[in-house]
Amino acid sequence: MNERLEFARSMFSGARQTATFNRLAEIFPVSSMTPSPAPRPFPRGPEMKLPATYRWEGKELSSAALLDDTDTVALLVIRDGRMVLEHYAMTGGAGVQWTSMSVAKSFTSAAIGIAIADGLIQSVDVPVSRYLPQLRPGTAYHGVSLKDVLQMSSGARWSEDYSDPESDMNRFIAVFAHGGSFGEIATTMVRQRQPGTYNLYNSIDTQILGMVLKAATGRTIRDYVEEKIWHPLGMEDAAHWLVDSDGMEMAYGGLQATARDFAKLGELYRLRGNWHGRQVVPEAWVKASVTPDAPHLVPGKRDTSDSAFGYGYQWWLMDGDEGEFSAIGVYNQFVYVNPARGLVITKLSANPTYGQTNDESSYREFETIELFRAIGRAAS
Repeated sequence: MNERLEFARSMFSGARQTATFNRLAEIFPVSSMTPSPAPRPFPRGPEMKLPATYRWEGKELSSAALLDDTDTVALLVIRDGRMVLEHYAMTGGAGVQWTSMSVAKSFTSAAIGIAIADGLIQSVDVPVSRYLPQLRPGTAYHGVSLKDVLQMSSGARWSEDYSDPESDMNRFIAVFAHGGSFGEIATTMVRQRQPGTYNLYNSIDTQILGMVLKAATGRTIRDYVEEKIWHPLGMEDAAHWLVDSDGMEMAYGGLQATARDFAKLGELYRLRGNWHGRQVVPEAWVKASVTPDAPHLVPGKRDTSDSAFGYGYQWWLMDGDEGEFSAIGVYNQFVYVNPARGLVITKLSANPTYGQTNDESSYREFETIELFRAIGRAAS
């Protein structure tokens, strides 16, 4: 327990995390998924070199310096289904399970799409409270559609400011540190806005999705994801979900896996849900997941969102005409997809400045997308 507390206290403090993000499964309770009985590694393609520079805010900057500054332990580039760059540093490695942080949100979304196809969840229009009766009238999520929760538009009041020790997210981290129930916090949330009108990044939204998935399937997230995603994609290594005191998975950020296996989700979505002839995730679900279908979800600065990225079903959406989208986790975890260039990039990191400010100066997420775009141009 002492190590749990020490780790939680160190979050967003500027402390280096390269010696902890690779072993959270040793520090916290987990539920583990087994490797696929039919592993399918990426075939190798012609090796590419990392472009020396990328452009950001009118300046030509060093690619290597960005990787170093953000304590990047893994950078993988997949082009047209073939591995063309695989780089590890510090505590990273091909067999190292690294924290996904919010990259896990995109796995949870994929599982929701499969459960709808399986007939276990009626549709995205159903209220989440139908599956979770503890979300009673008067609470933030009562009557809110699954779609609005998927699109981070639930209307619940929430602060994800990592630099504020009093924020809701840091209250959630306290449960992470001391034990308790992730889901219990959801019943205490209050409504701030009309659902479906404002895109507010809210990790409790994803935990609600995980709770719906568990209630609708009658199975743990670990079991369902292992059967429906992990094994069908030929994942090469075991993976671990952090769990709370009730054994409930941290759906919003608790998946620990290798860079190669994280990349497979990006490749699956690049291929519109079809994996070597098997439709693992419905194509219509993939399309809906990466399509902003309301003004508050469209990329660009707007008064109806707290981000200049767009948002889909637990995927971030980029501006431009190449259809880019990405799973993004704090401390600079990425599974980035550019369908127009046949590109998937996984970056696993421990950016020590992350969350020191509540803006791009410490997040460096928009800047990293520009590095990925430079990689895409170099790989084409």
